[in-house]
Amino acid sequence: MTGENIAVFELNQALNDSVKALGIESIDAEFERPKHEGHGDRAANAAMRLAKTLKSNPRDIAQKISDKLLSIKPDFIEKTEIAGPGFINVFLSGKFYADVITDILRQGKDYGGVNLGRKRKIQVEFVSANPTGPLHIGHGRGAAVGDSVARILEFTGWDVQREYYVNDSGLQITNLGKSTQARYFELLGKKAELPENGYKGAYLYDIAREIINLEGDKFLNVNPDESLDYFKKYTADKIMAGIREDLELFRVKFDKFFPEGYLHENNLVNSAMNELKAKGYAYENDGALWFRTEETIGDDKDRVLIRANGIPTYYASDIAYHRNKFITRNFERVIDVWGADHHGYIARMKAAVKAMGRNPDDFTVLLIQLVNLLRDGQIVTMSTRSGEFITLREVLDEVGVDASRFFFLMRRSDSQLDFDLDLAKKEGSENPVYYVQYAHARISGILREYANRGGTFDTEILNGGIPSAIFDNKDARELADSLSRYPDAVKEASRDLAPQVLTGYVLNLAGIFHSFYNTNRIINEPDESIKAGRISIVKAAKTVIASCLQLLGVNAPERM
Repeated sequence: MTGENIAVFELNQALNDSVKALGIESIDAEFERPKHEGHGDRAANAAMRLAKTLKSNPRDIAQKISDKLLSIKPDFIEKTEIAGPGFINVFLSGKFYADVITDILRQGKDYGGVNLGRKRKIQVEFVSANPTGPLHIGHGRGAAVGDSVARILEFTGWDVQREYYVNDSGLQITNLGKSTQARYFELLGKKAELPENGYKGAYLYDIAREIINLEGDKFLNVNPDESLDYFKKYTADKIMAGIREDLELFRVKFDKFFPEGYLHENNLVNSAMNELKAKGYAYENDGALWFRTEETIGDDKDRVLIRANGIPTYYASDIAYHRNKFITRNFERVIDVWGADHHGYIARMKAAVKAMGRNPDDFTVLLIQLVNLLRDGQIVTMSTRSGEFITLREVLDEVGVDASRFFFLMRRSDSQLDFDLDLAKKEGSENPVYYVQYAHARISGILREYANRGGTFDTEILNGGIPSAIFDNKDARELADSLSRYPDAVKEASRDLAPQVLTGYVLNLAGIFHSFYNTNRIINEPDESIKAGRISIVKAAKTVIASCLQLLGVNAPERM
């Protein structure tokens, strides 16, 4: 029961016990929130589901279930109504809502942490940007999504490892080294051309200047091929160090940085390819090694693994890497966060997972769509090809980490996102992250003032002492009801790998809290019992808002 709301659990258990009283085994019946106001606080369609089995009118079945419910949970249920073809509408008591708050206060920071993972091993690989330039805002969105997904999975009982795959091999790193080398020669007055598909960013001038400061003109009259390894390593290491700094600033930490070079140094690519051949998934033709993707997944053609010149493709390296994840390190699930332009690659990797003898469903890819930066209502133009793009660091410097993370997580990751820089900087209710953080800061202020006036939190509240009369107020009921939904929101976010569920939830919760604050006296309430009860509700709201923001990687400020 860790993480669940016990009052909600008991209410659903009463529904199932009422079904069993009809001689039916549990059908995992659950109450839902009615879509229309006036249809009660909860509704169930169990009677309609049972009509065929019991060969009876669903309204008659609903009445029997309703009568049994009232006998099992008279303290939670004020009344029931049978509606339409057999819906059971339930009107909840103040005692139910008081128990909701009590349970949150008892569990504290553990509330909502439902144990879905049961300590199973899961890996989340994200960002994995090539060390060829600083992180841009697309990487930032992927970092926010991957990190928040990892936090949510950890909170829901998974044994999570966060990993960054460092593409430190191949043609891209060669072109990177040649690009820095060209800037080095240029700064020392020697004519040099960027290689085809070279990197044009101004950051390479900065790195070339560093090399000049360290080595002087040491490489000026040396054959470029002889010094290329130095330029490759220095540039990639320098860029990777900057990436790590940006990620740390962005509150993103990794358990492991896995270099692609490890696969080649330890002959893991060849081993994986030999295994595919032995299982009949790969074959040789025209001097190259091919994966039977056409036969395995209905691809439009088979895909090359090892070129005729003996050089592995990225596909071969990725297969070896994921074999290391699933087979060598034995992760039960693997989640990769990729750019949306890799959509067509998903089926090929699932085919590889199947070839390893693992269920392709154990491999999940979250796609990250493009981010449009808006300033003054206009899209800020960017071009990675020309080397002109907005870096993640620039956005963080302008709007801060909290706003950046919250905005990146407000939409499904596979949908395009408009990031309004002006809105992200506003200190007002129209700015969603400010609105939520202000709710937490307002609560903190209430609790400080309560303590300054000599108020203490009465532990008797945790023994059922919250007055039910508090919940005669509509906003108090709505606030307690919203807080009761937190475990369900966390479950959904965990199962669907969807942090946007929590940004939507906490935004709605903040709005409900502000309404509660506007209609209920708290500090100045003359009735001490009512005051203590409302303080309890406020403390519960603070607990949930702080927990939700932590899963999003956003600070919960005490003051604003």
